[in-house]
Amino acid sequence: MTQIQPHLLQSPAWGELKSRFGWKAQRIETDNAIAQILFRRLPFGLTIAYIPKGPTLNWHDVAARQTIFTLIHLESKKQRAIFLKVEPNLELETGNDSSSFLTKSGFVSAKTIQPHTTAMVDLNGSEANILAAMKQKTRYNIRLAEKKGVIIRQGEANDVTKFYALAQTTATRDAFGIHSLAYYQAAYQLFAPNRCALLLAEFEHEPLAALMVFGHGNVAYYFYGASSNEKRNLMPTYLLQWEAMRWAKQQGCVAYDLWGLPDADLATLEAEFEKRDDGLWGVYRFKRGFGGQIQRSIGAFDYVYQPLLYRLYKLGMRD
Repeated sequence: MTQIQPHLLQSPAWGELKSRFGWKAQRIETDNAIAQILFRRLPFGLTIAYIPKGPTLNWHDVAARQTIFTLIHLESKKQRAIFLKVEPNLELETGNDSSSFLTKSGFVSAKTIQPHTTAMVDLNGSEANILAAMKQKTRYNIRLAEKKGVIIRQGEANDVTKFYALAQTTATRDAFGIHSLAYYQAAYQLFAPNRCALLLAEFEHEPLAALMVFGHGNVAYYFYGASSNEKRNLMPTYLLQWEAMRWAKQQGCVAYDLWGLPDADLATLEAEFEKRDDGLWGVYRFKRGFGGQIQRSIGAFDYVYQPLLYRLYKLGMRD
């Protein structure tokens, strides 16, 4: 089995989570590669095949990648997939050879499902060093929340309903979609307590913000966050992120993935963030303060098995 650490989205627990909500997870393992394929059922026995943040292998090993993709294609065809989407867990700057391999193998560049761009906070060193790498305003807001009496509490299973209520508020305010309560409950059940923490920021016992952070190997992932419309001047989300990083560090993680950012390079992000409010630009204004390094993936690639149905599918997915 490969010694490269698989991404959280390639873990068996993540496959189990997705299997409870409309997908079928199929794992393929060779001596030096792993691929977890998610199949989404379509009418007439058809499927779409999707490999988020995978497959996991040494992409420079020609034999390994040829072997795993042969097996992936066999399984995808067996499941009557219209197409296969892969989103390798590779940075844009270092994944050129992998992109070339995919395009030469018949894949076409496609729209991503997972965020194309993220920021990774280095958790090595002391807490003082991590704080020192943040923007001054972010450190100020963390201290302000502490000074004003915001308390961060690690939640339990029955607190997922409180998280969901905050998520509904956030979705309405910021106009984006969220998962169901059952989905968040399942995620907590499958990963807590050692691989997931539900953290709540409270003021006088009133929940103001919450997040779910996942630890996998030596990386922590901030996937889900929510906040109230009340008492935002207390800056609860800043203290909440800091405590999530502290939790991650305690679990042995050396990096904290802030997840979704606008799909742009660092120069564009810095030039535009004060002017833009659409999409994830407001999120970037918040996340940039934590001192993470911008990383962009090589993106997504589709391999089409049934061209006509693929075109019809893409037409149906348009806004």
